[in-house]
Amino acid sequence: MTTPSTYGLSSEARNLHWLLTNLVEEVPGIQSVAVVSSDGLLLLSSDPGRAEAERQSRPVTKGPRGSAADLATIVSGIGSLTVGAAKLMDYGSVKHTMVAMDEGSLFVMSISDGSLLGVHGSAECDMSVIAYHMALFVGRAGHVLTPELRSELRKSMESEPSGSVR
Repeated sequence: MTTPSTYGLSSEARNLHWLLTNLVEEVPGIQSVAVVSSDGLLLLSSDPGRAEAERQSRPVTKGPRGSAADLATIVSGIGSLTVGAAKLMDYGSVKHTMVAMDEGSLFVMSISDGSLLGVHGSAECDMSVIAYHMALFVGRAGHVLTPELRSELRKSMESEPSGSVR
């Protein structure tokens, strides 16, 4: 993973970037990660984007076609669907969702105030290890993901040049 630029960001935003980078680099089987706001906007990502990898003639891993925005869209949609299902079943709030596929996995976990953490894992990943590390991330990041920080992260995503890592 290429480390995103954190120049000009608050210490909370830099810490969140560090936590995300650490999650991706330390946990085997994680392909990409996206942090999504309650309204479905990408706040933070580990994915440099498929187009950038293709331009640099690097092998492209299986996963969402396109950029981190695709993973954010998927995570937001699954999050919305599971919240609706939980309301219909009157079972309380959704804590996490896992989708196991033939060639990979998708994990979605609630952070705070409707924000979500989405992880795309490889087929060989240990699902329990990824879920454990996601819970650690949420525990560390949830209390700092304030409306102000979400706004700062969103603005930093909008100001990044196309193809940059976030």
